[in-house]
Amino acid sequence: MRAIVVIPARMASTRLPGKPLADIAGVPMIVRVWRQAVAADVGPVVVAAAEREIADAIESAGGTAFLTDPDLPSGSDRVFAAVEKLDPEQNRDVIVNLQGDLPALDSQSIRTVVDALVTTGADIATLAAEIDDSADYDNPSVVKPVVVWDVTGERGRALYFSRARIPTGDGPLFHHIGIYAFRRSALARFVKLAPSPLERREKLEQLRALEAGMTIAVARVDVVPLSVDTPADLEKARALLGRPSRSKPL
Repeated sequence: MRAIVVIPARMASTRLPGKPLADIAGVPMIVRVWRQAVAADVGPVVVAAAEREIADAIESAGGTAFLTDPDLPSGSDRVFAAVEKLDPEQNRDVIVNLQGDLPALDSQSIRTVVDALVTTGADIATLAAEIDDSADYDNPSVVKPVVVWDVTGERGRALYFSRARIPTGDGPLFHHIGIYAFRRSALARFVKLAPSPLERREKLEQLRALEAGMTIAVARVDVVPLSVDTPADLEKARALLGRPSRSKPL
C-alpha cells in the first residue's frame, strides 16, 4: 500500500485565530508539523490550505500546498478534495489525515498509524495513549476511546469515543490522538455520509464512521503530543520547542 499525508489547515480557528501561522521559535506552526510529516517518510506530504497565506508559508519552506474551498465543512473534506485533485489516478491508497496543530509530534506516530491500518485490515486507524493525569478523566476536551485491545495491549478496535469518562469501573482510560489513516475507499465513503446522531451529540466526527459500520483500529503509543488549541497551549509549545516569541499570540 502507498500512503500520502495530508495536513488540513485553515486560519479561522475559534479559540486561536490564525494558528497555522503562529510563530514557534521563528517557525510557523504549520511548517513544523509539515517537517515532522516529511521526516516520517511514509509518502508525499501536502498541506490542504483554506487560505493563500498558509500555502505561501509551506511553499516558502520547500513544501507542497493545495488550496481548497474555504467553505468545506471539515478537515476530512479538505483532505479528500486535495487527494482527488493531486492523485486522480488513485496511486495512493492510504490517506493520512494529520492535524496541523501538533507541532511537537513524534514522526514515529505517523508511521505507527499507517502500520496499524495496513496490518489490521480496518477501514480507518488512529492512535491512543493511556491517561496519566486523573484531572483528564472528566475533562471534556480529552476524548476517550473505548477500545477492545488484543492480547499484546498494543493494538485494538474502537467501540466508541466520548468526551465523558468511559468506561466506568476499574482500569485504565485512554486519550485519543487525532491522527487518522484511511483506506482511500473508506475516506471516499466517509465524506459522503451525513453527520450522524451520535456525532452531533458528542461533536466527534469519528462516530459517524462507527455508526455507519466502519471499523477503526487503534494503536497504542506512549505520549500524547501537545495539541495547540488556545493561546495558553501556544505558550506551552513555545516553551517546549524554543524561546517564546516576543510577538503577541495570534
